[in-house]
Amino acid sequence: MKLTFLGSGSAFTTNNYQSNMLIEHNEQRLLVDCGSDIRFSLAEVGLSLFDITDVYISHLHADHVGGLEGLGFCTLFNPKCNRPNLYINRQMAGQLWSTVLSGGMSSIQCEMADLDTYFSVKKIRPNGKFCWAGIEFAIVQMVHVYDGLAIRPSYGLMFDGHQGKVLITTDTQHAPEQLTDFYGMADVIFHDCETSPYPSRVHAHYSQLLQLPEDVRRKMWLYHYNPGDLPDACADSFCGFVEKGQAFSI
Repeated sequence: MKLTFLGSGSAFTTNNYQSNMLIEHNEQRLLVDCGSDIRFSLAEVGLSLFDITDVYISHLHADHVGGLEGLGFCTLFNPKCNRPNLYINRQMAGQLWSTVLSGGMSSIQCEMADLDTYFSVKKIRPNGKFCWAGIEFAIVQMVHVYDGLAIRPSYGLMFDGHQGKVLITTDTQHAPEQLTDFYGMADVIFHDCETSPYPSRVHAHYSQLLQLPEDVRRKMWLYHYNPGDLPDACADSFCGFVEKGQAFSI
């Protein structure tokens, strides 16, 4: 099994692409999030939207869903393509269509469309699991954005690789009270890490992750960071910052 970071930068990066990932196993591909620059980041690894048959969506920000319109249109009008499988928490499926995609995708020639027109939607119950290529993925709720009334849905992934249990946080605040047990279960962690001098408060900041125990930091790779100079993560006992295009055998 191989995990490739098509990009490892923050939402608005211009030199590193957004933090979308590709998992490959037994000649199958699962795209983890599909941001607005996905066609460019796929091209850099020799692929296109036509090569994507399965996609998991963690939450509804544009750097994670902005490329779905392109994926949906490309595959719909290519007779060689089937509808991609779309794995998403069931609470978010309706919102994905009504608040993100319907404006550009609801009308096609001579008919009205919906999410099922473009994708084979696989709705996952909260804190549930889905199976892809014989691998079971558990979705793990993250604390990303709190709107004053509720935590907006956002889910990372935990699954068993060939070399142990893998945790991908996707976007999350620093929330050790939420994630400590998952840190302990994981053998390798890919963690959201903001490096801006002006913290947004909706991403875990490097200075906060430094407060984690050393045994946790030693199995943690950092991604979704901001442009500019980076701290010496290895000197601080992290595995390091993930580079654009970096691949991991997991």
